Amino acid sequence: MEKEKIERINLLAKKQKEGTLTSEEKEEQARLRKEYIEEYKNSLKVQLDNTYIVDEFGNKTKLKKK
Repeated sequence: MEKEKIERINLLAKKQKEGTLTSEEKEEQARLRKEYIEEYKNSLKVQLDNTYIVDEFGNKTKLKKK
């Protein structure tokens, strides 16, 4: 996710704590949070798809989906 979007999420969170968030900003915050979560999930999935377990004999086994 782009640095500007993360900064915007943090700014909106700060405004929310202050209680000065408008309805348009609430919608933007929800959209940005959803986008962030989806990118995080995809990143984690890619990382797990490329993870192998190595046993004591040096054999590599790809992680299996449960």
